[in-house]
Amino acid sequence: MASYPRLLQPPRSSFFLFGPRGSGKSTWLSQNFARSATFDLLDEELFQQFLREPSAFGRALTRLEKGQWVVVDEIQRLPPLLNEVHRAIESKKLRFALCGSSARKLRRAGVNLLAGRALQMHMHPFVPEEMGKDFDIDTALEFGSLPVVLGSSDRPRALSSYAQLYLREEVQAEALVRNLAGFSRFLTVTGVCHGQVLNLSNVARDSGVARMTVDTYLSVLEDTLLAYRLPAFETKLRVRERQHPKLYFVDPGIARAVRQDVGPPGSEQKGHLFEGFVGGLLRAYMDYRELGTALAYWSPAGTLQTEVDFVVSRGPECIAIEAKSARTLAVRDFAGLRAFAKQPGLRRRIVVHTGRLSGRTEDGIDTLTIADFAAELAAGTLWSRPR
Repeated sequence: MASYPRLLQPPRSSFFLFGPRGSGKSTWLSQNFARSATFDLLDEELFQQFLREPSAFGRALTRLEKGQWVVVDEIQRLPPLLNEVHRAIESKKLRFALCGSSARKLRRAGVNLLAGRALQMHMHPFVPEEMGKDFDIDTALEFGSLPVVLGSSDRPRALSSYAQLYLREEVQAEALVRNLAGFSRFLTVTGVCHGQVLNLSNVARDSGVARMTVDTYLSVLEDTLLAYRLPAFETKLRVRERQHPKLYFVDPGIARAVRQDVGPPGSEQKGHLFEGFVGGLLRAYMDYRELGTALAYWSPAGTLQTEVDFVVSRGPECIAIEAKSARTLAVRDFAGLRAFAKQPGLRRRIVVHTGRLSGRTEDGIDTLTIADFAAELAAGTLWSRPR
């Protein structure tokens, strides 16, 4: 697979870089900080040395030149090293790139993430702008866009092994849960819930664990950046709205991996997978290009057909977006956006679809192909189009 340039730009000051396993963090660091001093905590010998004596890390830092860059990969494995990082930033003005797939152990250890002395950045799966002409929506829905999967010569096997790799190297190795079998069942159940409103009681029942345990497991998924909960948007319209969040995995391939799907997804699966893919694009551009400050979904309580998949907010303004995997649109596909039309501050309404033509309805709803939607995100024109 070709090496694609990433949208994430290296800052000039110290930063944390978080992202799901296999998202290309280490590759990006090696490309952008080739001349830095590097400490890879996946190196077991180095890990054991610093585990026994964290001050050995501090002594190694004293030999570096003032202002030099230092890369520490998998920093969450040894949170106490951040004390030495903090000291080196203050005393030697060293700049650190601190990489990891989870901030969970850092927070649990009482670490304050350097009290604001380091930026927090996120690496996402590939977006169409990065892949250029190689991007294909059908491939993205079947295998996802994680570099570790797309770069494999056997994508089906790489995808099917991803969940087991996560369980073995992320969850079990870091002792994030006590009941690995229960968490494994929970992971499969939540894969089925991808793109749906969460019902914790149902998830607990199907997973065979307590409801309170589900809360803990969901936090593990979020902290290891595998999934996220999308909150409900509270409008100023005179309707009663749903309050429960929806659950999304950060990549369609991950959603399929945890529920052990094989082969091309069926039409029923494609709807939620495509919806999740669009949500992933929005989250990526919120991090990479400051697309908005908040992301939510909207749906009046007591209805199943009226919904807006994503509401991107920026100050008092918002954009409402529906994601439809169909190649042709029906009248019902516009119901949620039309019900949302009187929301104060609404800048634009968009239906993103997999068809071949973009257009605009008589009442001002833009119908964009996934290619045109991705192009607007890349060009930064999503907010500049007229209502």
